[in-house]
Amino acid sequence: MSGYPWAALAANLAPAAGAALAVMLLAFAVAAVKGTHRLVDVAWGLAFTAVAVVSYAMSADHGDDTRRLLITGATAMWGVRLAAHIAWRGHGHGEDPRYDRMLGKAPGNRTLYAFRKVYLLQAALVWLISLPVQAAQYAPEPAGALTVLGAVVWAVGLGFEAVGDYQLARFKADPAHRGRIMDRGLWSWTRHPNYFGDFLVWWGLFLMACGNWQAAAISLVSPW
Repeated sequence: MSGYPWAALAANLAPAAGAALAVMLLAFAVAAVKGTHRLVDVAWGLAFTAVAVVSYAMSADHGDDTRRLLITGATAMWGVRLAAHIAWRGHGHGEDPRYDRMLGKAPGNRTLYAFRKVYLLQAALVWLISLPVQAAQYAPEPAGALTVLGAVVWAVGLGFEAVGDYQLARFKADPAHRGRIMDRGLWSWTRHPNYFGDFLVWWGLFLMACGNWQAAAISLVSPW
C-alpha cells in the first residue's frame, strides 16, 4: 500500500479554496443587486458541494474510488438539501434580522463590510471545515469499517436535520401555534435537532476520512 499523497492534497487546497470563494462571490454579486445578504446562507451548503466536486475531480488518480464517490455524494446531498431548505424558508422575506443588526453597525460602506465580514469569512470557514471532505478523497486504503460507520452517522445526522426542519416548518405554518415554542417530534428530544443533525453529519464525514490516519489528523479540526 502506497503512502498518503501529501503533495496531491496540497495541490488540492488552493482549487478547493477557489471553489468556495467562487460560490460566495457569486452569492455576493446577487445579494448586492437584490439588497439582501441572507443569500449567503443559501451559498453555505452550495460552497461545500463545490469543494467536494472539485476535490473529487482532482483526486481521480490517487484515492480509493468508493470513498471518493461516497464522501462527495454525501457532502453534495447535505449541501444541496440545506441550500434548498434555506432558500425556500427565506423566499419572499426581506433581510435576515441577524445581518440587518450586524450591518446596521457597519463602519463605512455596508455592502463592502458585508463582503469582508460575511462572504470572505464564510468562504474561509467552508475551506477549513471541509478538510475531511478534501483529505478523505486522497486516502489510498480501500473503504472499510470506519467508512461504513461514518456513512451511518452521516445518514442519521441528515435525517435529524431534514425531519427537524420539516417538523418545525409544519408547526410554524399553523396560525394556532403563533408565539408558542416547538416541543414536539424531534424537538421534544433536543432543542435544536437541526444543529444536532449537522453535528452528526460532520462527524460522519470525519469518520469517513479516518480510514487513513494522515487524513484523519489533518481533518480533526473540522468536526469540532
